[in-house]
Amino acid sequence: MNTDTTLLEAEPNVYLYQRQADYIPRIAAVHDLCGYGKCSLGVAIPVLSAAGCDVCPVPTGLFSSHTAFPGWYMHDTTDILPDYLAAWKGIGVEIDAIYSGFLGAPEQVDIIRNIYETYPNALRVVDPVMADHGKVYPTYTPELCQAMADLAKDADILTPNLTEASIILGREWPGTDITDEQADEMLRALVDLGSKYVVLKGIQREGETLIHNFVGGKDMDTVEVHNEYLPYMLHGTGDVYASCVLAAVMAGLSLEEAVEFAGNFVHDAMLVSAEQPHFKERGVSFESILSQVSNLLK
Repeated sequence: MNTDTTLLEAEPNVYLYQRQADYIPRIAAVHDLCGYGKCSLGVAIPVLSAAGCDVCPVPTGLFSSHTAFPGWYMHDTTDILPDYLAAWKGIGVEIDAIYSGFLGAPEQVDIIRNIYETYPNALRVVDPVMADHGKVYPTYTPELCQAMADLAKDADILTPNLTEASIILGREWPGTDITDEQADEMLRALVDLGSKYVVLKGIQREGETLIHNFVGGKDMDTVEVHNEYLPYMLHGTGDVYASCVLAAVMAGLSLEEAVEFAGNFVHDAMLVSAEQPHFKERGVSFESILSQVSNLLK
């Protein structure tokens, strides 16, 4: 496929990808690989594959388990990535979207920018995985947080939670109890920094039984989409959410429809997860409802 047609001019409903009948789009998934616990490539590969995409992993690190478990092991893959990606060039790999998440070192931002240069027409999706609930993840240094904030400016779709949005904007975390107006102001500030479209996720107000997500962009009014709030936290839901947004976009849905689908899928996956043993440690389970993703193609 000629990837010149991948990123479309935004229409009122903001369709960013035009799916061609029998073509399987190819996505470079720049995430870590976690052995135990649902997150990163362990989420992106099955979700995007269910949407009829060819997922090409670019592993930013290898983890024994997610970092909520004690005694986790990490191997930083930064040194192997230039040769890894040069080999792709050597065999003429084509890419329709570049989807990045957790990074292992600041230098990996430069590596992602090199991927952007190699595939200038690919859709750029940045999930700036670095913090939540006011706390930065344990492997993230100030330098890595700043590098991630710089990468966010290049995104066609940026999907931060409130903590990550605050880091990118250089602000104090406001907590999750913010108004629609405050959410819109933060979203617009991220757009002003360079992101074309922003999905600001995970606003849960005190006393409410809803969780709110907001989507807007350079030529799109801010839209609020909400779901039932479930009173437990699960590791990996952010990765599922961002993967579902991209899956729906690559299936040909509008960005607003993609955000609505992602919220519904994560909600349903959390219900499935609650029936599993040790689900609060293990993380989100979604395997039994992947047909919802496949049905996007019908």
